[in-house]
Amino acid sequence: MTTESERRGTPPIMGRPRVTSRAALERLAFDLFARRGFEETTVDDIAAAAGIGRRTFFRYFASKNDLVWGDFEDHLEKLRRLLRDADPHLPALDAVRAAVVEFNRFDVRDVPWHRQRMELILRVPTLQADSTLRYASWREVITEFVAERMGLPPSAMLPRLAGHVFLAASIAAYEQWLFCGEDADLSVLLDEAIRRVGGGLLETHAMAGP
Repeated sequence: MTTESERRGTPPIMGRPRVTSRAALERLAFDLFARRGFEETTVDDIAAAAGIGRRTFFRYFASKNDLVWGDFEDHLEKLRRLLRDADPHLPALDAVRAAVVEFNRFDVRDVPWHRQRMELILRVPTLQADSTLRYASWREVITEFVAERMGLPPSAMLPRLAGHVFLAASIAAYEQWLFCGEDADLSVLLDEAIRRVGGGLLETHAMAGP
């Protein structure tokens, strides 16, 4: 029996088993990106290397950009769960810091893949443009949590500011992580960045009063 890719004239790479999961397809694509470049690698290239057709690729991912972001909605749900499970007696900003650090903690075996993912997201222009809606979703999770903890509506200034500031701090920590190389500890950098900006937000809240 011939595969879709063989019928289309793009046979899979010899010796490689046909990809049958999102995770395997993602890893294979990242390998192609590393060797050829993101812009130079097409969906057809990925599908052919995986031994599947274009239609099958799109059952896994809506686009090449979506593949890089992985299971983003599932990751956001994990962040929501970490915030929901936070100690109710813990100050809101400390709860956010702990959740974001834990949210970005990875098994040592997955760190190289995650580093490659973030290098693409932060450095490839087309992916930077694609990040706007995803960043907005991330900010919304933080904004809603801070608003609830502080007894404020999500439309209030402080929750909005918290969402933007913690996103900026997280991106800065990731950029520093990529810049410093493999010996850098992402958890330490995230913790430091959020502590610094969190202190400023606490001062803002104190000056604003109840």
